[in-house]
Amino acid sequence: MTLGQSDRLRSAQRASLVLVFSLLGLFQVFEWFGLVVNTSPSLPIGLYIRTRDANANLVEFCPAEPFATLAVRRGYREAGNCPDGAAPLLKPVVAMSGDLVEFSANGITVNGVLLRNTAPLPRDTKGRPLEAWPSGSYFIARGTVWVASSYNPRSFDSRYFGPVSAAAIRHHVKPLLVL
Repeated sequence: MTLGQSDRLRSAQRASLVLVFSLLGLFQVFEWFGLVVNTSPSLPIGLYIRTRDANANLVEFCPAEPFATLAVRRGYREAGNCPDGAAPLLKPVVAMSGDLVEFSANGITVNGVLLRNTAPLPRDTKGRPLEAWPSGSYFIARGTVWVASSYNPRSFDSRYFGPVSAAAIRHHVKPLLVL
């Protein structure tokens, strides 16, 4: 390696390190301001903001076991700050205490209204089998919610893991800048 190539390599390494640390710093700034970057296909890609408004229907939560491990093992979740080391999920709340959910092969029906794109799929995008939550009628118990994305029919949500404990909800969020 010539002296010029060595200098260019060191310069490229330095620039890469600056970029990595800049991005890490940017994510820390986002955290301070309550900003959440969504890259998941379950919701529009973009920037969301945490809110104290308990009526905001988007929630950030860490899924319960064994679903948390399944999501990590299959690559449905990236690295993050949940207890299992993966990122929390960001999903719309579709049913809460007092609502009636009817779940079947057609999808999730809440208080008589079928939600689009909520039919459970037999396989994920890589052809691996998915086990749907048992079909039936469920009155939503106090302290639980159902989450589902009508935005994307492939969302990993309550159609596969059922109700979510309200105690698992870390934050309510609202869209700030989405594509």
